[in-house]
Amino acid sequence: MGKLTKNQKLALAKIEPGKAYTLNEAAAKVKEASFEKFDPSFDIDVRLGVDPRKADQMVRGVVSLPNGTGKQVRVLVLCGPDAEAAAKEAGADYVGLDEYLQKIKEGWTDVDVIITQPSVMGKLGPLGRILGPRGLMPNPKSGTVIMDVAKAVKEVKQGKIDFKVDKTGIVHASIGKISFSEKAMTENAKEFINTLIKLKPATSKGTYIKSIYLSSTMGPGVKVDPKSVAE
Repeated sequence: MGKLTKNQKLALAKIEPGKAYTLNEAAAKVKEASFEKFDPSFDIDVRLGVDPRKADQMVRGVVSLPNGTGKQVRVLVLCGPDAEAAAKEAGADYVGLDEYLQKIKEGWTDVDVIITQPSVMGKLGPLGRILGPRGLMPNPKSGTVIMDVAKAVKEVKQGKIDFKVDKTGIVHASIGKISFSEKAMTENAKEFINTLIKLKPATSKGTYIKSIYLSSTMGPGVKVDPKSVAE
């Protein structure tokens, strides 16, 4: 581990080692311990009692954060001409089909989310090696392969995010900004955790929510008492 900076030491001093805070307290501590000069992301890491190597224990889903993400999400909609006007009206940043498929083929991926129609997925298959590693491949489970593309655009712009447990059993997501109020941060975190709880696989045995940590982009992690989420 590298040498801690002065700001990192000051941030760590605000958090009691080993203590599990309530969700409200943890959000306040994250805000207090943030030393970045920009407006960092408000992040959450949840360790689950699942084995992601087993298909029936893969946890993946979507959640609509009540207070949004605080980010400007760049959305590309790949659709037929009949849906273009509605997608643009809904707030999509880029709308089209063949011209954007060609741009992606040439390496362009300057977007955060790609939404498409089921009929277009066949054309996206060959681009999987480009979109897959960047987390941009549309997927019906995340609501990004849908007939009503305008509805999907609105949801993404309003704070809908998708998440998936990684191979170590941890779900990581950015669920807001440190500039949010403590109340807004807590509400977003609670909604995210409750969504994870609803997605608990039937085959998962023992403790499901093993640990929860909140943090800012570069700040220290603050441990949360899982029981406080229900309060």
